[in-house]
Amino acid sequence: MADSAGAKKVSSTALVVLAVVAACAYGLDQFSKYLVVTHLTPGETVPVLGPVLQLLLVRNAGAAFSLASGMTWIFTIIASAVIVFIIWFASRIRSKAWAVVFGLLLGGVLGNLTDRLFREPSFGLGHVVDFISTPWLVPAIYNLADSCIVAAMGLFLILTLRGIGLDGTRASKKSTDAEQPADVVEPAAGDDTVTNAAAPIPPAER
Repeated sequence: MADSAGAKKVSSTALVVLAVVAACAYGLDQFSKYLVVTHLTPGETVPVLGPVLQLLLVRNAGAAFSLASGMTWIFTIIASAVIVFIIWFASRIRSKAWAVVFGLLLGGVLGNLTDRLFREPSFGLGHVVDFISTPWLVPAIYNLADSCIVAAMGLFLILTLRGIGLDGTRASKKSTDAEQPADVVEPAAGDDTVTNAAAPIPPAER
């Protein structure tokens, strides 16, 4: 009963972490897009850190980083499927680190999906608002939702390479614990209690 209660507590904590991370990622993405659409002119480049970081408002009909334009419906369906999967899979997560991974992914995918569903030109075919330009890093224009998705993928690789499971334990530690033999209690020197107990009792003399 105690182990079950502990597992439930960890699961609840992981779910809270996932939800908070997803909400923060989604909120920052949508708020930044609101500011950009309100104050920037499409196609106008605004230097922030010179050529290192620039703001450039574009409308993207494709996937992350302005890839595969013209396939909006396909990415809308894929994004919806990813969100459904994360919500279904969330109850299996016991690790806070994995909760951050799925929270970033959920917030990022939901942020871009919101654009595709509710922005022009029509429902399900809306163009995603991209505005972050780092020509020295990637040639494409992207947004905070894309950044959250990439961060989730990076953290996913780190946790996988380190062998950390969804419950927060390492695979090597699990295998070591499973292979460790049970402790064998040996009788102390000169202690013949066990031997005498196992020896047959001779029949009584007649």
